[in-house]
Amino acid sequence: MPELGARERQIMDVVHRLQRATVGQVLAELADPPTYSAVRGMLGLLEDKGLLRHEQEGLKFVYLPTVKLQKARESALRHMVRTFFGGSAKAAAAALLELPGAGIGGEELARLRKLVDVAREPARRKASKEGK
Repeated sequence: MPELGARERQIMDVVHRLQRATVGQVLAELADPPTYSAVRGMLGLLEDKGLLRHEQEGLKFVYLPTVKLQKARESALRHMVRTFFGGSAKAAAAALLELPGAGIGGEELARLRKLVDVAREPARRKASKEGK
């Protein structure tokens, strides 16, 4: 996925959340929104980048995401880890767990333990081979 600016990411967040959005709907969802024309222009740029498509309904364009939400999440997480944590997934995970109010319990904690075990497995296999 192409790198996105902050405003482009905000717009993509809105379109993914709504699943279908007009310029006016996107504008209404943005904090400190730019002009209508600026949002319309950014939606067009996102369409040119292949991240959105539009359908015409009457006189309005309705924008829809072309990228699955999971792929968009992965791209955003990779960007965040590179930008704020020097590429360290461990540092990013630790920061998320240390957030005030993170309150991870029960099923979430069990799922995280399983994911950690799966992530450790290649290192365990490598250590086992080297130990022989």
